[in-house]
Amino acid sequence: MLKLDLPPQVTTASPADWRQIGDITAEAFSEDPINRWIFGTDAAIRATFRQLARDMYLPEGICHQIGDDAATMWALSETRHGLTSFQTFRLVLSLLSKGSKGTVKRALKAGEIMQRYHPTKRHLYLFTIGTRKAARGKGLGKTILRPMLDAADRAGLPCYLENSNPANSGFYMSHGFERMKLFEVGEGSPQMEAMWRDPLVQ
Repeated sequence: MLKLDLPPQVTTASPADWRQIGDITAEAFSEDPINRWIFGTDAAIRATFRQLARDMYLPEGICHQIGDDAATMWALSETRHGLTSFQTFRLVLSLLSKGSKGTVKRALKAGEIMQRYHPTKRHLYLFTIGTRKAARGKGLGKTILRPMLDAADRAGLPCYLENSNPANSGFYMSHGFERMKLFEVGEGSPQMEAMWRDPLVQ
């Protein structure tokens, strides 16, 4: 069990917050190279993150937010089970209507490749961290990230993430993450950066 010490402005999201968590994340990732390559439209990015928040990370993981400005989605490796067949079908239908040509194929392939590279060692997985565009530069990313990293350190848990934007590498490295590998999520895609953080000794 993770022992969390949240600052006053950081709250634990509830299942009812799935739209807000998804929308904050979608705005944060709207100019992200890999998500633009996969989905092609803001509507498809928003639909995907909304569904993943609702169907995976709120019921199975740990999600935090700072008002309507910042959000994170985490999961312990052993509780992250993926979408059911019905949920995947529902996402496919959504992407067919909201995404650009080839979105469904690219999204399914990207998910398959990301899972192939996902570490098997027990860890805490950071799926997303993001802030609204208007809230950038205020230190909210550090504020919302730090409590989970501290909890992981107390529990002796490593952390893993896939960085889909090279502009964010320095931020993650400043919090102890190191590059494991670079890989493509599909033929001709921008490169994804797999990053790992060993727990600090308490």
